[in-house]
Amino acid sequence: QIQLMESGGGSVQSGGSLRLSCVASGYHYKRGCMAWFRQAPGKAREGVARIESDGSAVYADSVKGRFTISQDNAKNTLYLQMNSLKPEDTAMYYCAADRRWWLLLTNRNEYNYWGQGTQVTVSS
Repeated sequence: QIQLMESGGGSVQSGGSLRLSCVASGYHYKRGCMAWFRQAPGKAREGVARIESDGSAVYADSVKGRFTISQDNAKNTLYLQMNSLKPEDTAMYYCAADRRWWLLLTNRNEYNYWGQGTQVTVSS
């Protein structure tokens, strides 16, 4: 059974940094994709960053240059380093995974595995 567990959220001031982690239990695909999504109150869930098993990554325009997605295959852990945080980054952040490596950030409803989320709050 595949389980994803996020951690690392919290409250920071604008300009601060946080690193989110997602431990993936039971997820062992030679080729798949993992991603971070976020959802602010009253808004639709949106893709933040996505990474394939070969390390290739894509980012939403809103976070390019500020966020970095990475993975440690030995630890089965996905990370999201968030720098220069802005109040508009405030949201619940979710880790997602799927064996279908071709899924994009826009396919947010198709990822099969999700964590329960970790809250990020950025104050001005």
